[in-house]
Amino acid sequence: MSKRLLAEFFGTFWLVFGGCGSAVLAAAFPELGIGFAGVALAFGLTVLTMAYAVGHISGAHFNPAVTLGCFTGGRIPASDVLPYIVSQVIGAVAAGGVLYLIASGKPGFDVTAGFATNGYGEHSPGGYSFLAAVIAEFVLTAFFLLVILGVTHKRAPVGFAPLAIGLALTLIHLISIPVTNTSVNPARSTGVALYQGGWAISQLWVFWVVPLLGGAVGGWIHRALLENDGSIDR
Repeated sequence: MSKRLLAEFFGTFWLVFGGCGSAVLAAAFPELGIGFAGVALAFGLTVLTMAYAVGHISGAHFNPAVTLGCFTGGRIPASDVLPYIVSQVIGAVAAGGVLYLIASGKPGFDVTAGFATNGYGEHSPGGYSFLAAVIAEFVLTAFFLLVILGVTHKRAPVGFAPLAIGLALTLIHLISIPVTNTSVNPARSTGVALYQGGWAISQLWVFWVVPLLGGAVGGWIHRALLENDGSIDR
Protein backbone atom coordinates (compact mmCIF):
# COMPACT_ATOMS: atom_id res chain seq x y z
CA MET A 1 0.00 0.00 0.00
CA SER A 2 2.79 2.48 0.79
CA LYS A 3 4.20 2.15 -2.73
CA ARG A 4 0.74 2.52 -4.26
CA LEU A 5 0.09 5.68 -2.27
CA LEU A 6 3.46 7.12 -3.27
CA ALA A 7 2.63 6.37 -6.90
CA GLU A 8 -0.67 8.23 -6.52
CA PHE A 9 1.12 11.14 -4.86
CA PHE A 10 3.69 11.50 -7.63
CA GLY A 11 1.17 10.91 -10.40
CA THR A 12 -1.21 13.55 -9.09
CA PHE A 13 1.69 15.93 -8.47
CA TRP A 14 2.73 15.58 -12.11
CA LEU A 15 -0.83 16.06 -13.36
CA VAL A 16 -1.35 19.29 -11.43
CA PHE A 17 2.15 20.64 -12.00
CA GLY A 18 2.13 19.83 -15.71
CA GLY A 19 -1.47 20.68 -16.50
CA CYS A 20 -1.99 23.71 -14.29
CA GLY A 21 1.62 24.76 -14.86
CA SER A 22 1.00 24.95 -18.60
CA ALA A 23 -2.06 27.10 -17.95
CA VAL A 24 -0.32 29.47 -15.53
CA LEU A 25 3.08 29.73 -17.18
CA ALA A 26 2.56 29.09 -20.88
CA ALA A 27 -1.07 29.50 -21.99
CA ALA A 28 -0.86 33.24 -22.63
CA PHE A 29 2.87 33.64 -22.93
CA PRO A 30 3.57 36.77 -24.96
CA GLU A 31 3.09 36.12 -28.69
CA LEU A 32 3.74 32.35 -28.53
CA GLY A 33 1.34 31.15 -25.84
CA ILE A 34 0.07 27.58 -26.16
CA GLY A 35 -3.59 28.54 -25.61
CA PHE A 36 -6.49 26.27 -24.69
CA ALA A 37 -5.40 23.49 -27.05
CA GLY A 38 -1.92 23.41 -25.58
CA VAL A 39 -3.23 23.27 -22.03
CA ALA A 40 -5.62 20.47 -22.96
CA LEU A 41 -2.78 18.49 -24.48
CA ALA A 42 -0.60 19.11 -21.43
CA PHE A 43 -3.21 17.59 -19.10
CA GLY A 44 -3.53 14.57 -21.38
CA LEU A 45 0.23 14.11 -21.55
CA THR A 46 0.61 14.19 -17.77
CA VAL A 47 -1.82 11.31 -17.34
CA LEU A 48 -0.42 9.37 -20.29
CA THR A 49 3.19 9.60 -19.11
CA MET A 50 2.54 8.80 -15.46
CA ALA A 51 0.12 6.01 -16.30
CA TYR A 52 2.94 4.30 -18.16
CA ALA A 53 5.41 5.19 -15.39
CA VAL A 54 3.49 4.07 -12.29
CA GLY A 55 0.21 2.60 -13.51
CA HIS A 56 1.49 -0.90 -12.84
CA ILE A 57 1.93 0.07 -9.18
CA SER A 58 -1.27 1.89 -8.23
CA GLY A 59 -3.56 1.70 -11.24
CA ALA A 60 -2.86 5.35 -12.10
CA HIS A 61 -5.96 7.04 -10.70
CA PHE A 62 -4.48 10.47 -9.84
CA ASN A 63 -8.03 11.68 -9.22
CA PRO A 64 -10.53 11.11 -6.38
CA ALA A 65 -13.38 10.83 -8.89
CA VAL A 66 -11.53 8.04 -10.70
CA THR A 67 -10.87 6.25 -7.42
CA LEU A 68 -14.54 6.44 -6.46
CA GLY A 69 -15.58 5.33 -9.94
CA CYS A 70 -13.21 2.38 -9.78
CA PHE A 71 -14.84 1.42 -6.49
CA THR A 72 -18.40 1.63 -7.81
CA GLY A 73 -17.18 -0.17 -10.92
CA GLY A 74 -15.95 -3.05 -8.81
CA ARG A 75 -12.26 -2.58 -9.54
CA ILE A 76 -10.95 -1.69 -6.07
CA PRO A 77 -12.03 -2.45 -2.49
CA ALA A 78 -13.58 0.18 -0.23
CA SER A 79 -10.47 0.14 1.96
CA ASP A 80 -8.43 1.72 -0.86
CA VAL A 81 -10.70 4.71 -1.45
CA LEU A 82 -9.81 7.07 1.40
CA PRO A 83 -6.02 6.42 1.40
CA TYR A 84 -5.88 6.98 -2.35
CA ILE A 85 -7.84 10.22 -2.13
CA VAL A 86 -5.69 11.57 0.70
CA SER A 87 -2.50 10.83 -1.25
CA GLN A 88 -3.91 12.46 -4.37
CA VAL A 89 -4.90 15.64 -2.55
CA ILE A 90 -1.52 15.89 -0.84
CA GLY A 91 0.22 15.47 -4.19
CA ALA A 92 -1.98 18.12 -5.77
CA VAL A 93 -1.38 20.64 -2.98
CA ALA A 94 2.37 20.01 -3.13
CA ALA A 95 2.33 20.62 -6.89
CA GLY A 96 0.34 23.80 -6.40
CA GLY A 97 2.96 25.00 -3.94
CA VAL A 98 5.85 24.35 -6.32
CA LEU A 99 3.95 26.04 -9.13
CA TYR A 100 3.25 29.05 -6.91
CA LEU A 101 6.96 29.39 -6.09
CA ILE A 102 7.84 29.37 -9.78
CA ALA A 103 5.04 31.66 -10.94
CA SER A 104 5.68 34.19 -8.18
CA GLY A 105 9.20 34.68 -9.54
CA LYS A 106 7.78 36.85 -12.33
CA PRO A 107 7.20 40.54 -11.57
CA GLY A 108 3.53 41.42 -11.43
CA PHE A 109 2.33 37.91 -10.66
CA ASP A 110 -1.09 37.97 -8.97
CA VAL A 111 -2.32 34.65 -7.59
CA THR A 112 -5.78 36.06 -6.94
CA ALA A 113 -6.28 36.56 -10.69
CA GLY A 114 -7.01 32.87 -11.14
CA PHE A 115 -4.00 30.53 -10.87
CA ALA A 116 -5.64 27.90 -13.13
CA THR A 117 -8.56 27.52 -10.72
CA ASN A 118 -11.99 26.20 -11.62
CA GLY A 119 -15.10 28.35 -11.49
CA TYR A 120 -18.53 29.15 -12.81
CA GLY A 121 -20.55 32.33 -13.38
CA GLU A 122 -18.30 35.34 -13.41
CA HIS A 123 -15.34 33.06 -12.70
CA SER A 124 -15.95 30.79 -15.68
CA PRO A 125 -13.55 31.54 -18.56
CA GLY A 126 -16.56 31.87 -20.86
CA GLY A 127 -19.05 33.20 -18.30
CA TYR A 128 -21.01 29.92 -18.13
CA SER A 129 -23.66 29.48 -15.44
CA PHE A 130 -23.66 27.25 -12.38
CA LEU A 131 -26.02 24.80 -14.11
CA ALA A 132 -23.84 24.64 -17.21
CA ALA A 133 -20.81 23.93 -15.03
CA VAL A 134 -22.60 21.17 -13.11
CA ILE A 135 -23.80 19.45 -16.29
CA ALA A 136 -20.41 19.66 -17.98
CA GLU A 137 -18.46 18.36 -14.99
CA PHE A 138 -20.91 15.53 -14.30
CA VAL A 139 -21.20 14.28 -17.87
CA LEU A 140 -17.51 14.56 -18.68
CA THR A 141 -16.40 12.82 -15.48
CA ALA A 142 -18.89 9.99 -16.02
CA PHE A 143 -17.66 9.44 -19.57
CA PHE A 144 -14.06 9.63 -18.39
CA LEU A 145 -14.78 6.67 -16.12
CA LEU A 146 -16.45 4.79 -18.96
CA VAL A 147 -13.28 5.21 -21.00
CA ILE A 148 -10.98 4.27 -18.12
CA LEU A 149 -12.89 1.16 -17.10
CA GLY A 150 -13.38 0.10 -20.70
CA VAL A 151 -9.77 0.37 -21.83
CA THR A 152 -8.43 -1.27 -18.65
CA HIS A 153 -10.78 -4.26 -18.91
CA LYS A 154 -9.02 -7.61 -19.04
CA ARG A 155 -10.35 -8.18 -22.56
CA ALA A 156 -9.22 -4.79 -23.89
CA PRO A 157 -6.09 -4.55 -26.08
CA VAL A 158 -3.04 -4.68 -23.86
CA GLY A 159 -0.69 -1.71 -23.60
CA PHE A 160 -2.87 1.03 -25.05
CA ALA A 161 -4.88 2.08 -21.99
CA PRO A 162 -2.68 5.05 -20.98
CA LEU A 163 -2.83 6.42 -24.51
CA ALA A 164 -6.62 6.22 -24.66
CA ILE A 165 -7.00 7.72 -21.18
CA GLY A 166 -4.61 10.58 -21.96
CA LEU A 167 -6.43 11.36 -25.19
CA ALA A 168 -9.78 11.23 -23.39
CA LEU A 169 -8.56 13.77 -20.84
CA THR A 170 -7.28 15.98 -23.65
CA LEU A 171 -10.69 15.85 -25.32
CA ILE A 172 -12.43 16.63 -22.04
CA HIS A 173 -10.30 19.76 -21.67
CA LEU A 174 -10.89 20.84 -25.25
CA ILE A 175 -14.62 20.72 -24.52
CA SER A 176 -14.79 22.29 -21.09
CA ILE A 177 -11.92 24.73 -20.51
CA PRO A 178 -14.23 27.59 -21.61
CA VAL A 179 -16.95 26.36 -19.24
CA THR A 180 -15.19 25.69 -15.92
CA ASN A 181 -11.47 25.69 -16.76
CA THR A 182 -12.01 21.91 -16.52
CA SER A 183 -11.86 20.05 -13.26
CA VAL A 184 -13.25 16.48 -13.49
CA ASN A 185 -10.75 16.01 -10.66
CA PRO A 186 -11.31 17.31 -7.12
CA ALA A 187 -7.61 17.01 -6.23
CA ARG A 188 -6.59 19.12 -9.22
CA SER A 189 -9.12 21.78 -8.21
CA THR A 190 -7.98 21.78 -4.58
CA GLY A 191 -4.28 21.91 -5.42
CA VAL A 192 -4.55 25.40 -6.92
CA ALA A 193 -7.65 26.79 -5.19
CA LEU A 194 -5.91 26.75 -1.81
CA TYR A 195 -3.30 29.17 -3.14
CA GLN A 196 -5.77 31.43 -4.94
CA GLY A 197 -7.47 31.69 -1.58
CA GLY A 198 -10.53 33.75 -2.53
CA TRP A 199 -13.52 32.94 -4.70
CA ALA A 200 -11.94 29.65 -5.77
CA ILE A 201 -12.30 28.35 -2.22
CA SER A 202 -15.97 29.34 -2.04
CA GLN A 203 -16.73 27.50 -5.31
CA LEU A 204 -14.48 24.51 -4.63
CA TRP A 205 -17.31 22.38 -3.20
CA VAL A 206 -18.86 22.14 -6.67
CA PHE A 207 -15.66 20.67 -8.05
CA TRP A 208 -15.68 18.03 -5.35
CA VAL A 209 -19.34 17.06 -5.28
CA VAL A 210 -20.08 17.00 -9.02
CA PRO A 211 -17.00 15.10 -10.27
CA LEU A 212 -17.36 12.57 -7.44
CA LEU A 213 -20.99 11.98 -8.39
CA GLY A 214 -20.09 11.76 -12.08
CA GLY A 215 -17.28 9.32 -11.39
CA ALA A 216 -19.47 7.15 -9.17
CA VAL A 217 -22.24 7.04 -11.76
CA GLY A 218 -19.80 6.31 -14.57
CA GLY A 219 -18.34 3.42 -12.62
CA TRP A 220 -21.78 2.05 -11.82
CA ILE A 221 -22.94 2.30 -15.44
CA HIS A 222 -19.93 0.37 -16.66
CA ARG A 223 -20.32 -2.33 -14.04
CA ALA A 224 -24.10 -2.69 -14.34
CA LEU A 225 -24.67 -2.16 -18.03
CA LEU A 226 -21.45 -2.45 -20.02
CA GLU A 227 -19.25 -5.00 -18.26
CA ASN A 228 -18.23 -7.67 -20.74
CA ASP A 229 -18.22 -11.11 -19.14
CA GLY A 230 -16.33 -12.60 -22.07
CA SER A 231 -19.27 -14.60 -23.39
CA ILE A 232 -19.22 -12.95 -26.84
CA ASP A 233 -16.47 -13.96 -29.24
CA ARG A 234 -14.54 -11.24 -30.97
